[in-house]
Amino acid sequence: MEEKQERKNKKEQIIEILKFTAFSLSAGVIQILSFELLYNWIHCLPWWPSYLISIVLSVIWNFTFNRKFTFKSATNIPLAMTLAFLFYCAFVPASVFGGNALEGIGWNGTLVTVLMMVINFVLEFLWQKFVVFNENLTNKILRKSNKNDKNLNKKDEK
Repeated sequence: MEEKQERKNKKEQIIEILKFTAFSLSAGVIQILSFELLYNWIHCLPWWPSYLISIVLSVIWNFTFNRKFTFKSATNIPLAMTLAFLFYCAFVPASVFGGNALEGIGWNGTLVTVLMMVINFVLEFLWQKFVVFNENLTNKILRKSNKNDKNLNKKDEK
């Protein structure tokens, strides 16, 4: 019985990875097309703003579809969005400054963008799977938040 459950879990994990990869590829198409449009085709922006705009478009797309179809999470969307936002508070500045530095020393801008997309793909999957859509973790956060709300209400009543 446990062996069947273990096989099912492995199968579900593989399907989850495949779904995440498929949605990430579609988000990657959005990112690379918007980047190429701004950076190489109409030459209206330098590397970093082109990259920044394209990653924001990609993140909105990817988060929306992975939340709904890959991780099947409909619980507490504001919390999930906040946790995803926290990831990008660290990743975006690091990738913008790092990517801009690489482009500044002569690396091809499109190559730098693709490199950042691959790094983002791996880190984002881990963050979303083990933090954003981890019910045990989000339930702990919500319980702690509810306790804090109750304590504040008690102080207000006094």
